[in-house]
Amino acid sequence: MSQAPLAERASAREAPHPERRGLPAGVPVRWASLREALHAEWTKLRTLSSTGWLLLGVIAVTVVVSASAAAATRCPSGVACPVDTTKLSLTGIEAGQAVVAILAVLAISGEYSTGMIRTTLTAMPRRAGVLAAKATILTGLVLAGGTVAVAGSLLAGRLILPGHGFTPARGFPLLSLAEGPVLRAAAGSVLYLVLIALLSLGTAAAVRDSGTAIGVILGLLYLFPIVAQVVNPHWYRHLQQIGPMTAGLAIQATTGLRSLPVSPWAGLGVLAAWAAAALLAGGLLLRLRDA
Repeated sequence: MSQAPLAERASAREAPHPERRGLPAGVPVRWASLREALHAEWTKLRTLSSTGWLLLGVIAVTVVVSASAAAATRCPSGVACPVDTTKLSLTGIEAGQAVVAILAVLAISGEYSTGMIRTTLTAMPRRAGVLAAKATILTGLVLAGGTVAVAGSLLAGRLILPGHGFTPARGFPLLSLAEGPVLRAAAGSVLYLVLIALLSLGTAAAVRDSGTAIGVILGLLYLFPIVAQVVNPHWYRHLQQIGPMTAGLAIQATTGLRSLPVSPWAGLGVLAAWAAAALLAGGLLLRLRDA
């Protein structure tokens, strides 16, 4: 019998399974169920002291910045004030998203820095499942924290703005979730924070290092608006349309929708595309590289 086929079969037996890269030899590959993966990721995030503090930070930063913006804005009598009070009351989302990004990055890059990622992949060799479980748990956490943050911001605006001239008598109704545009802006702001978390998670899975991942995310969020200010008007509008923050935050607008570079839901779709691309890249690199 030819030796070549025997050598090929031996080589095939020794070649590591794609899900085994970086795992100790002799460890059996067992595909954990989705329930097991979710329970493991929830346990890890719940037991990290930083998780609770960062969620509280998201709420505190968002509400405080929103309340400060409302308190700093006035509409003197006899003066027309073209202010979108809903968007103004949600100003804190621009600051709170940075804390969300840090929370999401630490959800995976922290495991790389401590070496715990090897234990995770030993217990759950299906790497795409690991990332999906992390994304699911992170989504739930940010949904909860984001809902509280948005509700607090709108409540602050409802209480503060009437005392600064934004009254129903002057054409500024009290902020209420019973109003369709306000509800859309509120729900969209929560979804915006979730998408920022997923974008950050995918980026962290791709680059691994916490500092680098946070730098990349903050650059993506805040660099587009800065660059847009120094280019010609034609490119300004295009940068507004494709920037993850500028496009995504269009969901908060309740007035002057025709003048927006991108419509509210289309803008949130742009951010969703950024998040999907980051998760896809992160998932592929997590599967292909050693732990």
